[in-house]
Amino acid sequence: MSGPDARKDGRSMQRRIVGFHQDAEEQWVAELDCGHGQHVRHDPPWQVREWVTTPAGRRSWLGRRLECPWCDQPPQGATGAGG
Repeated sequence: MSGPDARKDGRSMQRRIVGFHQDAEEQWVAELDCGHGQHVRHDPPWQVREWVTTPAGRRSWLGRRLECPWCDQPPQGATGAGG
């Protein structure tokens, strides 16, 4: 893949955060411009994202990019074989 969203190291696509919501377990999920969601947990010491705990912190991350591993996965049913 190429373009501004592709990573040079071939890993996940970078997508902009367009919003946030809480899932059924009240964990914060970043809504990405590709339509996918990415959990953004503050769970020290494993994941330190204190910014997600306040409305101002979440607002400050709108427009920033997160990796979206879902965008790199082949479509369901794709085998990767030609023909």
